[in-house]
Amino acid sequence: MTAAAQALADGSVAAAYQAPNYRREKPENGPESCVVVEFDGAKLDGVRAGVAAGQVIAEAVCRARNYVSEPANVLYPVEFAHRARAMAEETGLRCTVLNEAEMEALSMNILLAVSRGSDREAQLIILEHTPPGAEQEQPLVLVGKGITFDTGGISIKPWDGMWLMKDDMGGAAAVIGAMEAIGRLKLPRRVIGVAACVENMPDGKAFRPGDILTGITGKTCEILSTDAEGRLVLADALGYVARYNPAAVVDLATLTGAIGVALGAQAAGLFANHEGLRDALLAAAGQTGERLWPMPLFDEYMDEIKGEMAEVKNSGGRMGGVGTSAKFIEHFTEGYPWAHLDIAAMVWSNTERDAATPKGATGYGVRLLVALAQQSTV
Repeated sequence: MTAAAQALADGSVAAAYQAPNYRREKPENGPESCVVVEFDGAKLDGVRAGVAAGQVIAEAVCRARNYVSEPANVLYPVEFAHRARAMAEETGLRCTVLNEAEMEALSMNILLAVSRGSDREAQLIILEHTPPGAEQEQPLVLVGKGITFDTGGISIKPWDGMWLMKDDMGGAAAVIGAMEAIGRLKLPRRVIGVAACVENMPDGKAFRPGDILTGITGKTCEILSTDAEGRLVLADALGYVARYNPAAVVDLATLTGAIGVALGAQAAGLFANHEGLRDALLAAAGQTGERLWPMPLFDEYMDEIKGEMAEVKNSGGRMGGVGTSAKFIEHFTEGYPWAHLDIAAMVWSNTERDAATPKGATGYGVRLLVALAQQSTV
């Protein structure tokens, strides 16, 4: 009964969602309230709990949709950090934001290289949910790719469709949305969310194909394409989170167009180096309907990304590009259980999928991460 009430509230709030609108004539408001009726008084407490949880989660999904929908001139890294701080104050999360000088002091040079061509400063947003008594607990760490706009940099993208690259921060949106729900639900486990927020632009200061970069882990990377930038910001973000001695780390990224070719818009790709974490994510996907499909991390993928002058290069070519990109990211993990979700085909829909998932930003990943935090001990 609690689960049914949660699903009812979640679907009702999600179906009433309206994206940010900058027209002078505003659309009509959707329904303002929903009444849930239960005739069995013994079930009312469970219904109330389910409705409350469903509303919290759906509102966080809607907030993530807003982040993805906003144009890049409105939502850029510093503004994203500002909104995350405001949300943290509302929900009791601890929020820390590292600016470029602070990241430079940590040698996060791979992430910062992506930001060099932009006038918008990069931000590393850290949100911490630590229940009383859980201060020493190994946390679940969620990491989101937050490219607030991706031109491709020097390896510039074709113009057709580039407008949608405002959605390249869908992983960060999911993480920040999930952390909002986790804070409001007061989940009993320690969870940390990290959003690596950068704008990838071309100018005279931009990084180039052929550059060699050394990041926070001391590992080196050779650049073949500046349009393979998401894995670069994750390289340093995943190195950074090792300081938390995590129980597990899950990253979400709109990483490759190839995952859409492989799976369509039906599921995100799941790569994991830990069987228990993989199974926990699949269970959360089954509960929430935010589908995942397990993908391989063959050792041979590493052969494709060995660099000529550095340890790795940031592109292994078109063949097996989904797997080689995941293998690149795994190279920068630091010994903890890790999973990578390639959500590139899931964060935006060109059609209305169902009543609760309108055309446009989907908020994919929020429900999945909350369910993982609720159920998993990994």
